[in-house]
Amino acid sequence: MNARILFGALFATIALTNVGSAQDFPNRPITLVVSFAPGGLTDIPARMLAPEMQQRLGQSIVVENKAGASGVTGGSYVVRSAPDGHTLLVSGISEVQNLFYIHVPYNVQTDLTPVGKIADGPPLVLAVNSSSPFKSVGDLIAYAKANPSKTNISTTGPATSPAIAVSQLNSLAGTKIVAIPYNGSGPAATAVASGEVQAGFVWLPSVAGMVSSGQVRVLASATSQRLGILPNVPTLEELGYKNFEHYAFVGLLAPRDTPPLIIEVLNKALNESLGSPAFAKRLEPFGMTVPAQPNTPEAYARFIAQQTAYQGELAKLSDQQQKH
Repeated sequence: MNARILFGALFATIALTNVGSAQDFPNRPITLVVSFAPGGLTDIPARMLAPEMQQRLGQSIVVENKAGASGVTGGSYVVRSAPDGHTLLVSGISEVQNLFYIHVPYNVQTDLTPVGKIADGPPLVLAVNSSSPFKSVGDLIAYAKANPSKTNISTTGPATSPAIAVSQLNSLAGTKIVAIPYNGSGPAATAVASGEVQAGFVWLPSVAGMVSSGQVRVLASATSQRLGILPNVPTLEELGYKNFEHYAFVGLLAPRDTPPLIIEVLNKALNESLGSPAFAKRLEPFGMTVPAQPNTPEAYARFIAQQTAYQGELAKLSDQQQKH
């Protein structure tokens, strides 16, 4: 009996301590961990969000890039972090794609806790240096066929949408284009602008400024319809490459066992930040939009589950194409 009373008292003390910690949240700076290099898909919206949430939470928020292993380095860091809401993962499509292509030492659905979405999109585009002789996708494919294995396209590393897109293009076009991995869409886009690679499959946010400055030209988009901000750029679908569609998403995840009260505080600050008209307007040039409401942790969890199933089907298709 005494042991049970002691255990009950200990449990109650731990529970009260956790509640107290949650009610005191945040009590120090918060770190948003981005699993890729600066300037990429998850980095840009993270840096837009940080000052907005900082204003609402009353603590400084720092964006820290921990690139490597197609996003696994950053994800692993957050999984191992204390579940107190002060270290968060700026998650993206790589979190679910990695499961089917490389070894991931954690499970995104059980080892991390959803906070909410930050943005839907952006689209993937195929870009070249502005001085490139390739004026169209047809030019690139013709060169690739005439020069097997001598054409390269920058990507964000194995198991990511850009790398999957290269495999898909090779399968549909009958080419042997080589995928060159970089630690994020920013470096992959820079490689295109510098002429280090002949082309790149990159997320629109990382190349938008280079398109505006005239450094880079977009040959096509991997979308179902033409992009409103690039109305003269054809889609790969309309060029004859069927079912060539790659969109992304960005969200926030916390370590497993983060107290519900802390998740609630973070979700509230997140949605208040997204509700700012200025935030939505800043996303527009990158082909991104604020997520639909209700943007709850539960809704994001369901979305991740759906994406995991979808990416699993893509992985099967990719495997079948490689066998053929």
